[in-house]
Amino acid sequence: MLSTDQWTTIRSLVAWLDSENGRSQHEISMRLLKLVEEAGEVAQAYIGTQGQNPRKGHSHTTDDVAAELCDVIVTAAVALASISDGDPAAIMDAKLKRIADRVGVQ
Repeated sequence: MLSTDQWTTIRSLVAWLDSENGRSQHEISMRLLKLVEEAGEVAQAYIGTQGQNPRKGHSHTTDDVAAELCDVIVTAAVALASISDGDPAAIMDAKLKRIADRVGVQ
C-alpha cells in the first residue's frame, strides 16, 4: 500500500505528465500501455537472473527485478490516478481490503 506521501508524489507525477502531454484519451491509453511495457521489463530482468538467454547469460540480479517491479507499481499508480474521478488512494485501499478479505488475511 502506498503511503500518503507516496500518493502526493504520484499526483505530482500525474500533474507533470498532464502539463507535458495533456490528458486526452490517447494519452491515457499511452499511460496504460506504459504499464505493459514496464511489466515486460520485469520479465526481461527475471529471465536475465535465470541466464535463460544463452547470448546474454546471467545479465540481471534480483535487485534489478525489484527495481523493475517498483517501476510497475509507480506506473500503475500513475495510471490509476490518471483515470480515477475519485481518490486513487481510497480506490487502492478498498481493492486491497477486498483481496485480503477474500483470502482471509489482514
